[in-house]
Amino acid sequence: MFNKISIIGCGLIGSSILRAVEEKKLSSEVSVFDKSNRVNDYLKKNFSASVCNNPLEAVKNSDLNIIASPLSSYKEILLSIKSELKKNSILTDTGSAKKEINKIINNLNLKNIHWIASHPIAGTEHSGPESGFSNLFKNRWCILSAEKKVSKDQIRDLEKFWSKLGSKTKFMSFEDHDYVLSLTSHLPHAVAYSIVKTAINNDDKFKNDVIQYSAGGLRDFTRIAASDPLMWKDIFIDNSDNILKVLDNYSKNLDEIKIAIKNKDSKKLLEIFSSTKKVRKEIIEAGQE
Repeated sequence: MFNKISIIGCGLIGSSILRAVEEKKLSSEVSVFDKSNRVNDYLKKNFSASVCNNPLEAVKNSDLNIIASPLSSYKEILLSIKSELKKNSILTDTGSAKKEINKIINNLNLKNIHWIASHPIAGTEHSGPESGFSNLFKNRWCILSAEKKVSKDQIRDLEKFWSKLGSKTKFMSFEDHDYVLSLTSHLPHAVAYSIVKTAINNDDKFKNDVIQYSAGGLRDFTRIAASDPLMWKDIFIDNSDNILKVLDNYSKNLDEIKIAIKNKDSKKLLEIFSSTKKVRKEIIEAGQE
């Protein structure tokens, strides 16, 4: 499919891509780079890919370049690799926010490079290369975004790549992507962090009881809140406008529940809970269980 693929950043997502590429033999040559010496040692021991000393070396003569590092590292990486990016190669990423990084890339004025953003909506609460697995993307959506000037042939090639990894692909504008993900992913993480913090900071006297008797509700939120702090710090900053808007709406809905509880308004509470129950059914029917 691609003669050479480069992957910059080999945590959960990057290492899962690497595993799938090697397992499915999607490229005759793969080069990787991670700024962590510990990660690089792990890669050398467990993969056949070339582990490079710097990102510039990794992207040399590469047909598909994948940035799978934290959003805050993108600018530095892009500045370091821009001179070595192969003419007509594809540049993509795996980040959860797109609008700001698209501005950075436009300002770099990369010529004869096809920038097509990717967001594989897949992951776990674990991080690091040891946590990756080749089927991470199976039956998961991968959202692609690009400017109108980008070649449709290159977009199709990238769609085929993600399909080979098991993903279903969907095309979205940068702006639409960031708004939709602020609702479906970023808001739930913000709420999860807040709920877990509220539970453990409530009263030291009951801390052990809270942990011991955390039923499905709190336990599920702790899984989300255990996600990589560095990655989520970057997402909240890069997509801050959208996240702040949805948090305002969330606060209004929470206030509505508080008022109903205060007034012992069972009719209102039943109305709210019944309407949200329907959403769960729709998610299951859409195959996102």
